[in-house]
Amino acid sequence: MTLRARLTTAFLAVVLSPVLIGALFVGTMVSKLSHERATERLTVAAGSVRTSVGALCGQLRAVAEGVAAAPADQRLATAQRMVSAGLADGVHIDNGVDGATTAQAPAPPWADCAGPDPQVVSDAVSGFEALSARVPVAGPGGEPTGTVSAAIAVDGDLVRRLAQASGAQLTLLPGAGLAPGAGAAAPEPDLAELPDDTFADDAAEDGVGATLGDAAGELAGAAAGDVTGAAAGGLPVDDPTADGPNQPLGDPAAMAGEPGGEAGPQTVPLDPAPAPPPAAAGPVHTTMLGSDAATVTGYAATLGEGAIGAAGNGHLVARLGPVPGEPLPLAVSLPARPPTGLYLLLTVVVLVTAAVAVTVAWWLARTATEPVVELALAADRVAGGDLDARVPVRGNDEIGRLATAFNHMTRELHTYVAALTASRDQLRGHLGVLGDTLSSTHDLDRILRVILQTARHATGASAGVVLLADPATGALVGQCTEGLSEQWTTGERGTLRVPYGLGLTGSVAATGVPRIGRVEHDGPRLDPGEPDCRTYMVVPFSAPGLGEASAFPQPGALPAARGVLALYDRLGRDEFDDSDLVTLRTFAGQAAVAVDNVRVHEEAQRLSVTDPLTGLFNYRSLRDSLRRESERAARFGRRLCVLALDLDRFKEINDSYGHAAGDAVLAEFAQRIRYEIREVDVAFRHGGEEFVVLLPETDEVGGVAVAERLCDAVRREPIVVPARDGGADLYIKVTVSIGLAVLPDHGQQGAAVLQAADEALYAAKAAGRDTFQVAALGGLLLASGGASSSPQAPRQARGR
Repeated sequence: MTLRARLTTAFLAVVLSPVLIGALFVGTMVSKLSHERATERLTVAAGSVRTSVGALCGQLRAVAEGVAAAPADQRLATAQRMVSAGLADGVHIDNGVDGATTAQAPAPPWADCAGPDPQVVSDAVSGFEALSARVPVAGPGGEPTGTVSAAIAVDGDLVRRLAQASGAQLTLLPGAGLAPGAGAAAPEPDLAELPDDTFADDAAEDGVGATLGDAAGELAGAAAGDVTGAAAGGLPVDDPTADGPNQPLGDPAAMAGEPGGEAGPQTVPLDPAPAPPPAAAGPVHTTMLGSDAATVTGYAATLGEGAIGAAGNGHLVARLGPVPGEPLPLAVSLPARPPTGLYLLLTVVVLVTAAVAVTVAWWLARTATEPVVELALAADRVAGGDLDARVPVRGNDEIGRLATAFNHMTRELHTYVAALTASRDQLRGHLGVLGDTLSSTHDLDRILRVILQTARHATGASAGVVLLADPATGALVGQCTEGLSEQWTTGERGTLRVPYGLGLTGSVAATGVPRIGRVEHDGPRLDPGEPDCRTYMVVPFSAPGLGEASAFPQPGALPAARGVLALYDRLGRDEFDDSDLVTLRTFAGQAAVAVDNVRVHEEAQRLSVTDPLTGLFNYRSLRDSLRRESERAARFGRRLCVLALDLDRFKEINDSYGHAAGDAVLAEFAQRIRYEIREVDVAFRHGGEEFVVLLPETDEVGGVAVAERLCDAVRREPIVVPARDGGADLYIKVTVSIGLAVLPDHGQQGAAVLQAADEALYAAKAAGRDTFQVAALGGLLLASGGASSSPQAPRQARGR
């Protein structure tokens, strides 16, 4: 017997046998727990059915109360609206003398939600056609003058959906009363208080058990709303000729049965004398198949309401109804067939297996472990770092061959460790450079070059290139190259350009699938814009959140892959392998993150100095630019003109049209400022509706000219605010007041000049708005201009 066989036998005897014992034990416990859980599931399912039927009764009661609350001449129209809305399948109105039923109501008999009808003999009813709820109609003095009943049809669809809501099989039993001896006997009927009709329940939507309670509350509210409308002026009446099973009734006179009506109500007797059911009645409706349905039906007939038992076919059965709130006789069942006769056999097998396993394991462990001790000691020495450890070879059996292989392994491992140490040091140096570059710079060219260099050294490629997609054209443009000939590295960037979807790199960018192989064997055909190569490895990369990798880009659209990283002609071997591809994809991921970081950094820099609504520079930029321009003007003896602008009555725009319209006005005003100033001039949003424009190399005369243009540009055309929700566009007339100051005439520092311009702005507001004022020299305002000179109250605060 070989060592491998002995070790295998020992493993099976010592390890597999306890596992088998545990599996059998767990199987036995699971079987027992499964039966208990089946009983619990049946109880929960029965409760779900009760809840569902109760919710349906509540829904019908809300419909009946809504109809009863309507005026007497509008009750039938209200009932038809309820039916048309799908709240019930039929409504019967009993006025004490006569009655009326909505069109296409379910046929009688109807089961009453209040409980079993003592007027209906259980042995004479094979099954109800509808479930109903009945409420009394109060007369002027509060005395009952009749009843209103709302019903939903009982059919197989209802039973199936109730079964889906409960998670169990459901059977609608024949008969209306309890089985003989199964529960309390029904009381003798009082002939003066016999019910007018009986009703049945309609199926709820899927998930009825979870949502019917909420639906009943909502439907009661809806019914009350309909009644309120009827009391206020009557319910709207639809076309009486409309098709469909639940269309609204037409003329109220026709609904009341008057001559000339095209769609009158039905007047049907709701308590016909039912024919006796067959002697061996089967289920009325059920979700079960075959003989199981008959077995469960017969067994449920022997159970009392709420009782649980096991039928002959192994199903657990719970009997529900008929009782108040559960008028339908239902049987809820679940299969529960526990295994029998298996437990004794499993016990005998487990005991025999355990005895044999212990005996064999003891003998095999003694004979098999001695030859392994020396090998284990040598392995411990190697694990501790002694790669010179060797195992003596004393035979040609499995242990001898294992010792020989172990000695060979340690020699090879010593060589590999030395090579890996050298490679680790080299890779650590490259990764250090890569990490420092990624963490310390936002220079995209430097980051991509370091990534490409590191990828080349890690895979042994002779050349490589990084191409990024140009959003304007969709083409791939070379960003940096390594190891390529001079024709790809000289001249301006863009020498290496590949159309999207063409060539090797273009196809990888279009599909997003990396490629590896040889050009002459694996293709594809190289594009003229790509460098020649023998072997290649190309992977795509995409910065997070910059587009979907799917369709071919249209002109001006962003392509699927944001770029590609390509390596060519591996040194020392003919082709790249899968490990090289994994390495290159890692570097492609780093390149994608680097591109996104640079983009995010640039966007953050832009947002830190600009106003997001208008696109102009913000207050922070204003302070820096004002200080810089004022220092330059003072140093070289030049002039700097400062304009302070404020939209007139902007608060009224916000109050009249909303802040969204105010934002649109500010954005358009900023665009008009840009259009009217020079390229060297700089516009800022000072805050709210106030703006500042710096005019370098501009004196007072030039500033006045610019102020006149700005006033005219704002005044000339109203600002159009696009309408929302299909309404008309808004045309808002806006004017601007401007204050003007010049350095050094009105101050020696930028802050002082800005303050002077702001005071001149206040003066322009006081002078009637829609004008400009030049800052005062010695306390006197200079000449001003504008479109309005009427006296106005001075501005009290910004934004007026």
